[in-house]
Amino acid sequence: MIKLVLFIMDHISWVYLGVLVSVGAIASQTSIALAVLLVFACGVALHAFLHNSNPLTPWLRERDDQVIFHACRSPDLYRARRLYRRLPSDPRCRLCLVPFGGVGKLLRIAPSRKNPNFCTDCLETAPVGAYEREVGVLFADVRGFTAWSEKRSPAEVADGLTRFYALASRVLTRDDALVEFVGDQVMALYLPDFPSLGQRTSEVMISAAERLLSEIDRQQAEDVLPVGVGIHIGVASVGNVGQGKTKNFTAVGDVVNTAARLQSCALPGQIVVSDEVYARAAGHCSQAEPVSLSLKGKSEPVGAHVIHAHRGAA
Repeated sequence: MIKLVLFIMDHISWVYLGVLVSVGAIASQTSIALAVLLVFACGVALHAFLHNSNPLTPWLRERDDQVIFHACRSPDLYRARRLYRRLPSDPRCRLCLVPFGGVGKLLRIAPSRKNPNFCTDCLETAPVGAYEREVGVLFADVRGFTAWSEKRSPAEVADGLTRFYALASRVLTRDDALVEFVGDQVMALYLPDFPSLGQRTSEVMISAAERLLSEIDRQQAEDVLPVGVGIHIGVASVGNVGQGKTKNFTAVGDVVNTAARLQSCALPGQIVVSDEVYARAAGHCSQAEPVSLSLKGKSEPVGAHVIHAHRGAA
């Protein structure tokens, strides 16, 4: 809730400071220890107010707009980061730097289920609404899942998917992707608006896909899941859709559909990237093979490149 924090900082920061000084001065006449305790308690109470439900939250959020996208490209983010950097302790949200440990744990600051490197305020509790933003989309799917699962017991299938989800989440969230599990596939969103991605988004996605396939090969040795990957980048509607507890931070549009179609063309161990991703990767995948694909729902063949992941690479 970056804008909520900044709203209060802008409007009552001096009043708040005055209250802390006054409380400290009055309490110090009785006990220095009491003064320190009260000042700390007041600070904790303010941050708890900012990050948890209260009567003003809905009113302020109705006036919020593109909170996560606006913050990434404005001085607001750096002001919030300066504030939160002073609070103990690590680990922290990579975007706003609010701590998950120390004071953050006391205030119930929670990691996002999309990526534990971000806080829920930066993602899930942002306002409902989708906005046109550039986004990189990566789909990883267990190829021939029906045939693969026919040879295994339900418990083995569930265990295999659980290991796949855990591995994909660990590998992909390392690069600040927002991960979503759909059936036997994983969708990862990469927002170039994030300072850690920017112009490197296409390269980051390809590297993440290579690591994912290599990790699957390395960790599952004799029973390797037949996973293929598709990657595309472009403008989509990105943001929170739904309402209440069913709200979900995601992306919708042709970019997402195209990435899914590219993934459906990937054989196990292959990464199929769109020509747009290939062009932006600046030679990162020089070994890729150019192909022309007839994708479902597309009236014209789509240009793409196929990358064969190296087995056993770290």
